Amino acid sequence: MLIFGHNRLKSELFYHIHDIDSISKTPPSCVLFIDFSEKNFDIIEYMKLNDLDFALEVNSLKDAIFSEQLGAKYIITNTKLAKTIQDRAEYYLFDAKILCRIEDESEIEVLAKEGIDGVIFAEAIVKVI
Repeated sequence: MLIFGHNRLKSELFYHIHDIDSISKTPPSCVLFIDFSEKNFDIIEYMKLNDLDFALEVNSLKDAIFSEQLGAKYIITNTKLAKTIQDRAEYYLFDAKILCRIEDESEIEVLAKEGIDGVIFAEAIVKVI
């Protein structure tokens, strides 16, 4: 299981961008993070065309399927959708890893039992201004 943002474990940071220009304010070879939405398709397409690693946060199974097709390295969702998306990711052999947003480390064991690829704490996400 992947764990991002736990205070005792070193992990990659995700840089929450809001437009294409903000990408230049991030470290090289980092993971870019943005919400999956139609208004962000130009940014997502830019990241894909430039072979940048990126994570997309989704609110539905359909959005997760689109995120995989768009080349996301990570698909981030909430605990209610995580199991459904993980099951489909395994069935369709997604390349993307499914991460669930969590607030407390006690949630790790529950999500591990459900076979979720990983978890992400808010501390792993850096807002790019």
